[in-house]
Amino acid sequence: MLAKLTDLGPQNEMSGMHYTSVIDLCAKGARNLAKGPIALIFAEDEVELGTTVRHHISLGFSSVIIFLPATFTLPADVSETVIRVDHDVAANGHIDAINRIIGAASPATWLYYCFNAEYLFFPFCETRSVGELLAFHTEERRDAMLTYVVDIYAGDLHMHPDAVSLKDAWLDKSGYYALARPDPENKNHPKDRQFDFFGGLRWRYEEHIPSRRRNIDRIALFRTKSGLKLRPDHVFSDEEYNTYACPWHNNLTASIVSFRTAKALKRNPGSTFDIHTFKWHNSVPFEWHSRQLLDLGLMEPGQWF
Repeated sequence: MLAKLTDLGPQNEMSGMHYTSVIDLCAKGARNLAKGPIALIFAEDEVELGTTVRHHISLGFSSVIIFLPATFTLPADVSETVIRVDHDVAANGHIDAINRIIGAASPATWLYYCFNAEYLFFPFCETRSVGELLAFHTEERRDAMLTYVVDIYAGDLHMHPDAVSLKDAWLDKSGYYALARPDPENKNHPKDRQFDFFGGLRWRYEEHIPSRRRNIDRIALFRTKSGLKLRPDHVFSDEEYNTYACPWHNNLTASIVSFRTAKALKRNPGSTFDIHTFKWHNSVPFEWHSRQLLDLGLMEPGQWF
């Protein structure tokens, strides 16, 4: 899979388009939002912009839309392949942008969102496309898919002080757990088929992470529909979208391997000097392959064989 990060794959006829804002995209870019699955990538900085885009193109998304400040530079090959939208993620975030796109996209369009230096993996993604994944998920009458954000980090922080290295990437092989998600509108009884998932760097360095940001679950793949809203805690206004499975059997889940937390911990003055290495006795090299994530229980194939 690491080799795929340099493979752009086929380009679509709308690649290379440029919009001046999210509002401009929603007003003038209807054809860009008409056919899924569509990947929405939000660039918080310029780290690994090219590899993030190339990876998601290689998975078979119909189009990739990247949101980034006008001052950010994309590699030449990537800029010709993606749809670019001027958007300062650091200042304006991603919630409003996604909700505007949900309203502007064709109904029942599959969307996916992530940030730069994050890479989607799903069961058998080396030989199957994201379109095949979502076609099966749709047949199971599912409109959203749970993804686990799995922290990866550079093994040598002296060589890679920003904690990002594709060739020296590590992850935690254990230390993940789930807690029932309480429902404040029902005397805090557990919500049906919903859990809060924890682990990785957000668990090991929880003293540096606000409590509302410690969970690693994200509903990153979902179908648009009228009135649907993404909330700040990565869940949706429709509670069924937030479930990990249907009532009758387990469904597919996926993983997003992410340098985002490692980057933040090393950039934050309150934590960077306390961290000399992210490696511990449960660290293993990341193999850039879905089989490793399946073996570690970090995603679920469900009934898809």
